[in-house]
Amino acid sequence: MSRSSGVREAERRILRLLHGHSTPVHLTQIHGHFLRQNLHKSNLLLAHFISVCASLCKMPYAHLLFLQTQNPNILLFNSMIKGYSVCGPPKESVRLYSLMKNRGIWPDQFTFAPLLKSCSDISDLGLGRGVHAETLTSGFETHSSVRIGLVELYTSCGKMDDAQCLFEETPRREVVVWNLMIRGFCKTGDVESGIRLFQEMSERSIVSWNSMIAGFAQAGRDGDALELFREMLDAGFKPDDATLVTMLPVCARLGALDVGRWIHSYADREGFLKERVSVGNSLVDMYCKCGDLTSAQDFFNEMPQRNVVSWNAIISGMAFNGHGNLGIDMFEKMKIEGVGPNESTFIGVLGCCTHAGLVQRGRDLFDLMIIEHQIEPKLEHYGCMVDLLARYGHIKEAYELVRSMPMRPNAAIWGALLSACRIHGDLEVAEYAAKELVDLEPWNSGNYVLLSNIYAEAGRWDDVEKVRVQMREKSVWKAPGQSVIKSYDRVAC
Repeated sequence: MSRSSGVREAERRILRLLHGHSTPVHLTQIHGHFLRQNLHKSNLLLAHFISVCASLCKMPYAHLLFLQTQNPNILLFNSMIKGYSVCGPPKESVRLYSLMKNRGIWPDQFTFAPLLKSCSDISDLGLGRGVHAETLTSGFETHSSVRIGLVELYTSCGKMDDAQCLFEETPRREVVVWNLMIRGFCKTGDVESGIRLFQEMSERSIVSWNSMIAGFAQAGRDGDALELFREMLDAGFKPDDATLVTMLPVCARLGALDVGRWIHSYADREGFLKERVSVGNSLVDMYCKCGDLTSAQDFFNEMPQRNVVSWNAIISGMAFNGHGNLGIDMFEKMKIEGVGPNESTFIGVLGCCTHAGLVQRGRDLFDLMIIEHQIEPKLEHYGCMVDLLARYGHIKEAYELVRSMPMRPNAAIWGALLSACRIHGDLEVAEYAAKELVDLEPWNSGNYVLLSNIYAEAGRWDDVEKVRVQMREKSVWKAPGQSVIKSYDRVAC
């Protein structure tokens, strides 16, 4: 066998090893093998190796390999750019593209598609437009993968006019392009344009249905989302995990427990509960928000895998249903199982303290969050504490906490304090809170009414009249009372 034939055989053997079933376990051994064979200068082998690293999300390893390459070519740069576009960080794709051009290597169509994806992921419109210009000058703009990348760039950046122009100029529109346009319109709040495109599609994929269902859900059109879900089933499409994770919150908001139970049964039958913890988390949340705490607890206890989101869902669900003590018990079990709480955990458990009237426990947990877990309190945490303290009569302490906040209190915090002040008769703090509410929401007639009522309760009729004058000067009018009864037909699957 000649030397060149031996080299080619060694390359083929390494390529078989790289794309074999045991590659994830033996990656470093395979690397060592082609080093021993003196094939480490082969850009073809290195490009394959980097692609495998990307598929395993081992880009740091690929990066070290790339740095040791003396003369990387377009094939190697493309593999690295694509790897970072898949695994991240996407900014590395952009950096490598600049390095490639500085070395005088001209990009091809395989360069632009992953590069545009990276621009989309970092939502860098200026950079994306620059790349778009280069696809035009190099003649690659009409390539299918590049055109898809351009549409994704503009839809992800909310530039639907630019995306629409590209879409209309595309003679052969693949399903993925339609899906990107639908998702883009829904993301920018133009659900009607999204549904128009959806109805025009001659061919749909599960992603098409998911995009439109999610668009309805995000727009607050839960009834439409549920109806479209039924249409999808009637059309013979099988829901995937993305469908279920979108639909379960819809069921929770509508109180459509029957549909939620059908989804639970389907997810169990199709194996999603073993493979996707996100589906299980959504189920726990759905049962809690539909008021079926028994099913929520039973399913939570049976979950094959749980993460911090699972615990947050059950703890918040306990608070939502007024079972604060049970929620705090779950928080203790969470710690025993070694799951570290996050910001959302403490919002849930502080809510449990509020429902259970455990003021001191709430104080302790607030301190625990800061001191032991080094979690900086956000506006929501302060809101929970103000509500807890004020609701149970610790008005002055709640007021001092509001004043000590590092961020400006919002209307919800002042509203919680004001409500408690009226219940507990603290007119001094109530007046201050009401004035802050008027300052934050000068258009909200309810705030003026609250302030007027506070003055009336204190017999300060001159101040009542001043509030009325202030409302007239700012053209704020109290809306007349009205009642609305809304009904919908619950849709079962």
